[in-house]
Amino acid sequence: MSSMSSVAGLSKYIKTLPRTRTSMILIVVLSFLTGIIYYLINSSYSLSNNLFLEGCCTFMIFGVSSILSGSLNQYGVKVLHGINLKIKHSMFLSLTSMFFLCFVLICAGAISSIFHMDLYANSLLFGCVIIYGFNTLVLWSTTKIGFTKSAIIGLIQPILILSMLVLLLFLWSDPSVFTTPLIISIIIKTVIGCIIFILAIYAFISIAASPLEKNLNIGMLDLLSLFIMHMNEGSNLLESTFATMGEPIDTLVTFVSFKGANGIKSLFISPSVHPGPLGNIGGSNMPTILANKFDYFTMVAHGPSTHDFNPISTSEIDKIESCVKEGLDEIEYTKNATKFKRYSHNAANIGVQFFNKGMVILSTLAPNGSDDIEFGVGLTMMTQSISKCDVKDSVIVDCHNSFTPESGEVLPGNPEVFDLIDVIDKIESNNEKYENIKVGCCHDKMETLDKHEGIGESGLKVMVIEVASQRTAYVLFDSNNMEIGFRQEIIDATKDLDIDEIEVMTTDTHTVNTLSRGYNPVGIEKRPEITEYIIKSIKKAIDDLEDVEVGTGTKKIKNLYTFGPKNSTELISTISSVVAVSKIIAPVLLITALFIIFIWIFYGNLHIIG
Repeated sequence: MSSMSSVAGLSKYIKTLPRTRTSMILIVVLSFLTGIIYYLINSSYSLSNNLFLEGCCTFMIFGVSSILSGSLNQYGVKVLHGINLKIKHSMFLSLTSMFFLCFVLICAGAISSIFHMDLYANSLLFGCVIIYGFNTLVLWSTTKIGFTKSAIIGLIQPILILSMLVLLLFLWSDPSVFTTPLIISIIIKTVIGCIIFILAIYAFISIAASPLEKNLNIGMLDLLSLFIMHMNEGSNLLESTFATMGEPIDTLVTFVSFKGANGIKSLFISPSVHPGPLGNIGGSNMPTILANKFDYFTMVAHGPSTHDFNPISTSEIDKIESCVKEGLDEIEYTKNATKFKRYSHNAANIGVQFFNKGMVILSTLAPNGSDDIEFGVGLTMMTQSISKCDVKDSVIVDCHNSFTPESGEVLPGNPEVFDLIDVIDKIESNNEKYENIKVGCCHDKMETLDKHEGIGESGLKVMVIEVASQRTAYVLFDSNNMEIGFRQEIIDATKDLDIDEIEVMTTDTHTVNTLSRGYNPVGIEKRPEITEYIIKSIKKAIDDLEDVEVGTGTKKIKNLYTFGPKNSTELISTISSVVAVSKIIAPVLLITALFIIFIWIFYGNLHIIG
């Protein structure tokens, strides 16, 4: 499993939050129930001597304050030109913070009941310090307003809660209890507790963020906030962060063009550019974006490339388009093509078909699991097949159709590389007979399926190629890989159709990876429905068959800005190390800080009530 998609798997922690109304109702119910529960377990140290009034008082202190803070937090971030914090996010943050506070208060109530102590005020102060730190951390890491402004806005909820408590006590209690020493004590305990906690949070973030800053000059919190913004709103601002670490590369795009009576009927493209990293960032939707730049049926297959070759922005796809269109002007067409033929050696399986002066190699390691074929490996396959078969162009396609969570990239030195090289040596190019060619196409967007089933924007594209009465179906899903075993199910399900050969491919689009899974291969769900789409599309493509001429081409893409082989690896390894180190540093720093705050606040009891 690729490291980039492992990191993409972190998106499972970004859920669709409840609506504002739902959060507000939960705030009202939770605050009211907290008051009742506290009264039932510790009525001796409650705010009132009535069960219903205790619930109402706690609602006023916690509930009303949290609802107000939800609105004020969102407004404050908006005024400061922050991002991500819509009203539903802000209200959910207030709900979560209040939940922590309610939990602390109920625990303190249980301890008070057992040991006959009045811990209400101190536990409330302790809880307010916790939610202050939590609010500050969330705002700082997601809204791009900076530490100082986040720390100020983070004060809103605890200040409102403490102010509401003081107001109720002033109205219902003897005002003489509010002595100057008591007020000063409350202020000192709260302020120092907040300072201790906020310094611990600042130290944690500074330590965690330093590797990204040092290695790649990327702000960790900027990366996180823009990533969340992309997940929530589809924003591409994250590309600006990647631009600072991008580096230009030269790579290749190969293609096969089929020309009918009315011009180009079909175009089959295999760019050695990776459609990642995820969502709509960079080249993630490249198969659809590139295909839509042509006015005819276009299939964009997965060429040999890894996440190192992720474009840093969608605008880089224009360079691929320019190269293909330039190459199309140079193509020489003939009616010559050969039948589709399969070869295998150990783990490697390829399907080979010759077109005019070029050839197509559909490569798969199925039924074994596999991931991306590295560009260097693909380039070796290309040069070897050109030399072995005496052709001008070799279109290498990574079918990307057999996924397991343990699947790894095919990199130099892997045994699979030698299997792929050896299987190319088996190609019998001298004995191939060239015949006339027919092509039929079908495009189905599979509108009843979506990203949840691993289907991207382009859905399904099928091209049937007929040479000397042999019909071969090229089936391409706009998906990120295919669940292991599903390829064979599709092959078995289409045996009764009027075709002789079939190969199933995926584009490796990463638009489907914005869900809970870092990977989201097609075939996890609704296999029968997906198979039915294939059967219908193959039949339509057969009905669309017509005589064509064919030509192939290869063009170099220059100065394509991508993550780069060094930066991509370093980004993933750095993020992985940050996550690993944070699992150790965060508990140590925060628990130590909370322990010190606990000792500080509970050192002397504050008898506000009773």
